[in-house]
Amino acid sequence: MKKTITIDTPALYGDHHVLEVRQLLQELTGIEDIYVSSAFHIVEVTFDSEKLNEAEIIGKLEEKGYLDQLSFAQEVGVAPYSEGEKQDAFFRHTEVFETSRRVVSFAQNVSYSGRPLWNCPGMGIIKEKMED
Repeated sequence: MKKTITIDTPALYGDHHVLEVRQLLQELTGIEDIYVSSAFHIVEVTFDSEKLNEAEIIGKLEEKGYLDQLSFAQEVGVAPYSEGEKQDAFFRHTEVFETSRRVVSFAQNVSYSGRPLWNCPGMGIIKEKMED
């Protein structure tokens, strides 16, 4: 029996994700049609419910991180420590050094407790050096 589901994918935000999601879902038996939109962060899948169920499709997307919420650090205009209390947001410091004169540099201390640096969902770390 033919069935269509629409799945919200907050971490799907670029054309490279569209290609990756299509490739991931086409590997599943029973998939008939796939519509992926990075603009609307949705995946619409038409599949044969006798060969495949919704949980398998959602599980495949969840495994690669497409169902995770994107989190961003929040920058505030006040110092990160005010009267001894630590704030959750970070503060960008601006300094001018005598040696560089008119150059303005920005530095910020970010204490992020989640994943430090992570790849886009569906994209892994390149393990082999590409040859010229």
